[in-house]
Amino acid sequence: MTQKLLFVCLGNICRSPAAENIMNHLIKNIGWEERILCDSAGTGSYHIGAPPDQRMSAAAAKKLGINLQGQARQFQKSDFQDFDLILAMDRQNYQHILSVDRSGQYHDKVRLMCDFCSRHTLKEVPDPYYGGAEGFNQVIDLLVDGCEGLLQYVTTNQPESPPSLPTTQS
Repeated sequence: MTQKLLFVCLGNICRSPAAENIMNHLIKNIGWEERILCDSAGTGSYHIGAPPDQRMSAAAAKKLGINLQGQARQFQKSDFQDFDLILAMDRQNYQHILSVDRSGQYHDKVRLMCDFCSRHTLKEVPDPYYGGAEGFNQVIDLLVDGCEGLLQYVTTNQPESPPSLPTTQS
């Protein structure tokens, strides 16, 4: 069974594409590319069609050696049916996602990304857009922690466990 994960932030150019790409990197490391599929979206429509922010891309390349791929898109109601788990970067985006699901039918699919962190205590992934390089580096560290925890969660709830889960040093 394929698990489909959607990472959501405000503009879909910093946090959520970084989470998507980090998660894809971890998934590739355990050979589960066919079993876990990832995408990202933004609750806002500010950057539709734009690539990931250059500063976020630079931080991911420097800290992890990965190049961020993707094109910004806006979260839509059909995402509730298309994805098994929707991961909001902060409470504001979490609330926005829930507000799109007026019936409450899909609320159990929506989680905060930091719920899966084990090394960091922040409850939200801060938006680094208006800050300096340190903010982007902090976001990468948080997302690595969250994605490792998320991968552990998803693979534990799969019928066949992966051989072993490598960790990414940050």
